[in-house]
Amino acid sequence: MDIAVCLLLFAGLFFFTGGAVGILRFPDFYSRLHPAGKLDTLGLLLSLIGLALFNLHHFSLGTLLTSAKIILIVVFVFLASPTATHAIVDAGVRAGLTPWTKGEKRR
Repeated sequence: MDIAVCLLLFAGLFFFTGGAVGILRFPDFYSRLHPAGKLDTLGLLLSLIGLALFNLHHFSLGTLLTSAKIILIVVFVFLASPTATHAIVDAGVRAGLTPWTKGEKRR
């Protein structure tokens, strides 16, 4: 079980790193939201599932309830992250931010 936990945690770290690199490298507001919304959510899913499995190493009712709470956090993030990303994009559109086009220079 320790190997599975380590694999899940490292995979989560990989996706968090990919999301951070995407946020830094993409040229505009709208394209930066894509790695923020997708990769960070997947990184959180993998990391928290790894933590929930690690918590079950010494099985008892308390650790089972704690792992269930961790899984509920994952469910909440999967519901809230797309909603928040959509709200941020909508705020950008209302603020008048225009999408980046290929002919423009990066700022």
